[in-house]
Amino acid sequence: MAMSDPQGILASPLTIIDRTDEQSAVNAILSIIEQNQVGVVVAGLPISMNGSIGPQAEKVQDFVRELSKHTEVPIEFRDERLTTVSAQKLMKMTRKRGKVRDDAMAAALILQGYLDEKIA
Repeated sequence: MAMSDPQGILASPLTIIDRTDEQSAVNAILSIIEQNQVGVVVAGLPISMNGSIGPQAEKVQDFVRELSKHTEVPIEFRDERLTTVSAQKLMKMTRKRGKVRDDAMAAALILQGYLDEKIA
């Protein structure tokens, strides 16, 4: 997961939520939403390289449907193709590997792309 600053300008890695089971992951996200007064949740959607919705993207959509049953906060999807690769390259350049997991950095990149579109 990633979080933006209150002004919605800069995204930063926040945490990793390991999905041992769906309900505990939903509860963890709901807790973060409440504690941080989140206004919008941006969910990365792993669209296939050919642009199709594959099995993994369907799982994400199912999870988001379940999450949305428990919150009024809007949830928006964002294409996450190649964000993990970009995150790994960024962490190599900044020497942050080990301090931040690839997934958290990828989440920050997804959120930053969303924020940049909203500012433009």
